[in-house]
Parts: sequence; C-alpha cells; structure tokens
Amino acid sequence: MINILVVEDDIKLNQIVCAYLSDNGYAAKGCLNPNEAYDLMYGRLYDLIISDIMMPEIDGFEFAETVRSLNKTIPILFMTARDDISAKQKGFRAGIDDYMVKPVNLDELVLRVAALLRRANIIDEKRLMVGNLTLDADALSASVDDEEIPITVREFNILFKLLSYPQKTFSRAQLMDEFWGIDSDTSLRAVDVYITKLRDKFSACNGFQIITVHGLGYKAVLK
Repeated sequence: MINILVVEDDIKLNQIVCAYLSDNGYAAKGCLNPNEAYDLMYGRLYDLIISDIMMPEIDGFEFAETVRSLNKTIPILFMTARDDISAKQKGFRAGIDDYMVKPVNLDELVLRVAALLRRANIIDEKRLMVGNLTLDADALSASVDDEEIPITVREFNILFKLLSYPQKTFSRAQLMDEFWGIDSDTSLRAVDVYITKLRDKFSACNGFQIITVHGLGYKAVLK
C-alpha cells in the first residue's frame, strides 16, 4: 500500500484529507508540524508528502528543502492558502513537485496524488523482489527462497533503500540522517555495523551485493 504523509496544522483539515485518501486506497498518516513529520519519517518509508506552507516554527519551504536534501525523489505536494506567484516560485525552487491552493477539491487532490506517484514510478504493490530475496514493505518482512529472515525495522529500511536505487551510492551521513535522525549523536560507524549485519543475514541472496565505495559509502549492485 502507498504511504502518504500529510503535514498540516489545521487538525480538522488534516483529518479530512487523511480520511479521503484512505477511502481512495492509500495509507495516509497525518501530523501537525515538520518536527512531528521528521520523527515519523525516520521510522517509516513514505511514498509521497502533502504539506502546508504556513506552520509554526518550521514553514513548508524549509521543510521541503530539508526533505529534498535527504531524499531526491519523493514527491512533495504543497496544499496551502497562499495563491501568490512568489510562494509558488519559492516552493518549486525548494524542490516541490505540485502546488494546490486551499480550499482544495479532494477529488482533484486524489488525481494529482495518482499522477505524482505515476511520474515517480511508484507502484501500489510495495514488494521488492531481487533474485531469491523478497522484501515486503507493508509487512516489514524479508524472505530468501520463501524462508523469512528476522530483520529489524532499521535494517529493513536500509536494505529497501539500497535495493530501490541499485548502483546508487549512499554516504554514511545520508543513511545516518535518514534512518537515525539529523540530530542523532550516534557515530557514523553505526552504519557500518548495520551493513555488516545485512551482509551476514542475506549472504545466501543470489541477486545482489552490498558494495563498499571507499571514501564514500555503500551501494547495492545487482548480479
């Protein structure tokens, strides 16, 4: 199932949007500000973000820039009362993909969400199959030759990330920021520990290898 994060400080509107998206087959999770959004994103993979602009402490522009610096591909849609061209320009410069002015038509919102997901090549079946490995993002499970392999949420998310972008190198800092949090005091060496665990657990996989890119980080290479 497609996971959508709705960042909107109007509680009622947040609930309405999440309910409508859920009625249309999406798994929508609402939060009231970017700080809550960061916490949610560190524990779960989201496929699309819908965000307001005018929010306390951190506005939508700063939020979009931060998300885009960590994830170059996730679709971001602004849903805002601001209808001025300067806000639209600033939003697109920050890295958003679409812009809707409140009050939004919920049917149009669903159409735009579907279009953004198609453009990002995100499919409804959140299952990744590489050789004899199957990763199920809904169940957060991994199996090799149909035998389930015990895996933690963080291990799953790192492996799913690497295999979703084969041949792409991710630095230790990128992986740390995305899966531990920007403000984490954990050493970057923790990433090495997790990569070692993943290599050990999935040594029987015949479809990929996790390669160390010296001086940079790690990447998954398909066999």
